[in-house]
Amino acid sequence: MTTNLAGVTSSDAEPTGPARPAGTSGGTGRPVPRLRRRPHTPLNPRRSIPLTLLTGLVLVYTLLPLAWLVINSTKDQKGLLNSAGLWFGDDFSLWDNITRTLTYDDGVFVRWLLNTLLYVAVGAGGATVLAVLGGYALAKYHFPGRRAVFAVVIGAVAVPGTALAVPTFLMFSNMGLTNTPWAVIIPSLISPFGLYLMWVFATEAVPAELLEAARVDGSGELRTFFRIALPLLMPGTVTVLLFSMVATWNNYFLPLIMIKDPDWYPLTLGLNAWNAQAQTAGGEAVFDLIITGSLLTIVPIVVIFLLLQRYWQSGLAAGSVKE
Repeated sequence: MTTNLAGVTSSDAEPTGPARPAGTSGGTGRPVPRLRRRPHTPLNPRRSIPLTLLTGLVLVYTLLPLAWLVINSTKDQKGLLNSAGLWFGDDFSLWDNITRTLTYDDGVFVRWLLNTLLYVAVGAGGATVLAVLGGYALAKYHFPGRRAVFAVVIGAVAVPGTALAVPTFLMFSNMGLTNTPWAVIIPSLISPFGLYLMWVFATEAVPAELLEAARVDGSGELRTFFRIALPLLMPGTVTVLLFSMVATWNNYFLPLIMIKDPDWYPLTLGLNAWNAQAQTAGGEAVFDLIITGSLLTIVPIVVIFLLLQRYWQSGLAAGSVKE
């Protein structure tokens, strides 16, 4: 027993106040809020160290060849042989290499670049137009033989292009079209994967009720397609266009068997012809021009991808908000 200054006696064994239950604040008895972790969602994913390491390895695997190409395009022929592959040489020769690449052999690289642009513009552009029209028709119109067309498209997607190269060459040879630009452009117009992609995309992206409302208002089929359906199909159209452009830009085997005239070479065959010069008797080794030409070859594709990327971003949010 102890006596405090106020004259109140108390026992040391007795508690001075009521016991606080766990999780309550002193004096009020109200529960103390506990910090809760935010649930894991696609916007707040769970951190995974193995997945992060795997992503880093994929990133290095993807960017390492590009870094090698950029670094070695700054070296001259002597610097390529006397310096490390992943580090710069003593002299910075990028601008000189670009000038020599564009002017070597009377500017044949520019001719190959124009040929490639022609094949891409007509071939890939035409393939995109046909894929959009065909995919929209197969998705929104019902006609006899629709299932048969679907089976043919799926079968065509499964057939590799190299398996059709020799039969295509024999057919074009009988028609007298080999060694002409049409031998590359006409096969590029057919894109089974693009047609299938637009078919699937048009099925979900263009509501049938919207088309019926346009028809009720007196809109014709062409006007309905261009004014209503085509803007909704823009993300899929850009996707097919990019796939077709990359496939035509990098096409090597088909021009190899179709074209023998160097004046109609695309960039892929032209750079390979420069590479073969070093292996021929009396040929000039131009490895610095080959590397610089390869760098110039990928620049247009990167620029086009960056310019068309906004259409993909706009398509990702389509239909996410219900009004």
